[in-house]
Amino acid sequence: MPALPPLQFPGADGALLAARLDTPSGPPRAYALFAHCFTCSKESLAASRISQALTTAGFAVLRFDFTGLGGSSGDFANTNFSSNVADLVAAADWLREAHAAPQLLIGHSLGGAAVLAAAHRIPEALAVATIAAPFEPAHIGHLLAPAAADLAAKGEAEIDLAGRRFRIKQQLLDDLAQTSNAAAIGSLHKALLVFHSPRDTLVSIDNAAQIFLAAKHPKSFVSLDDADHLITRKADAEYIAEVLAAWAARYVDAPATASTPAAGEVVVAETREGKFIQAITVGPHRLRADEPVAAGGDDTAPSPYDLLLAALGSCTAMTVRLYADLKKLPLERVRVRLRHAKVHAQDCAECETKEGKIDRIERDITLEGTLDDAQRARLMEIADKCPVHRTLHSEVSVVSKLVAREARVTAASAAPPAGD
Repeated sequence: MPALPPLQFPGADGALLAARLDTPSGPPRAYALFAHCFTCSKESLAASRISQALTTAGFAVLRFDFTGLGGSSGDFANTNFSSNVADLVAAADWLREAHAAPQLLIGHSLGGAAVLAAAHRIPEALAVATIAAPFEPAHIGHLLAPAAADLAAKGEAEIDLAGRRFRIKQQLLDDLAQTSNAAAIGSLHKALLVFHSPRDTLVSIDNAAQIFLAAKHPKSFVSLDDADHLITRKADAEYIAEVLAAWAARYVDAPATASTPAAGEVVVAETREGKFIQAITVGPHRLRADEPVAAGGDDTAPSPYDLLLAALGSCTAMTVRLYADLKKLPLERVRVRLRHAKVHAQDCAECETKEGKIDRIERDITLEGTLDDAQRARLMEIADKCPVHRTLHSEVSVVSKLVAREARVTAASAAPPAGD
């Protein structure tokens, strides 16, 4: 997947934070801010998949690497939970100045604890969602236990976390021990949605219960069933995004139609989830398109030719239905099966073109009901009169023009930020 222009802004201590802004195909319904898990990055499976899936629901999502992680500058050893919270506030400040303040805060694992702590410092935020978050930041202390002896003796140590080596200092443990989220959760004054799996072996479901009980209404809980802590399954990330978008729509200020194209207009935009994946907006409806694996895609959605066949098939069935109802014919159901292929022109007896290859669409129409032969023959004639069928057989003029792209990110001179 080609890299986006690098996006950077200063963090709380001045380090440049590498970020990415995922945007919908039209004007955003609202802006969201995503905080990744401990020692993860903005490119983690959970952060990238959930953020990008939210764009199909009209949300723009900013995700960034905390100081010293991913593509961000700074020394991870000098960071702690409090500095992460400060970086979140700095990200919200940048988003407010460059676009609009985030109305939705989302945090995964320790990032969830961070958004709970930062929420009161981001007044425009109306809703907060946590995913597999600990009740207290100190919960991650057990991950640092192997370094306890070196920390006590030297004040710093190296530790293996998720297969990577990190240098940490005693100040990290001290900060965790001195930080409590209970009061912040109790005085959140924002809608809260808690996602958690009862089978999470890293942060137990008890943490979700504590967060939920400490919070005031409006608050909601959604079980992630057998999802793992890092949300590595794509289906789990998409489920979270779908539920989150529907829930957040009740609280954000912007109307749900903010990203709806004008009547008769279709908007297609890359999601950047894969090489070819596209988000398609048709009025209030949202679709996706992709290519099969054999063509270099991820096969996550119908291909453009699949959508073309779907357009012809649905138009055929609708046209036949309209005529049958008008003439009161006993048509019970129409089914259309279509196939597309490139064939040699010389193999097409009815075609005018006799050289090279042509597009061939085979359309099998099933008409259910007590129709006689004459009625069936007439309905088959009507099928060829469907508007899409006529368009495919007529001369079509496609007029393309380059539209100036609205600047949505701040480009930095540095190389594209690296991810995990």
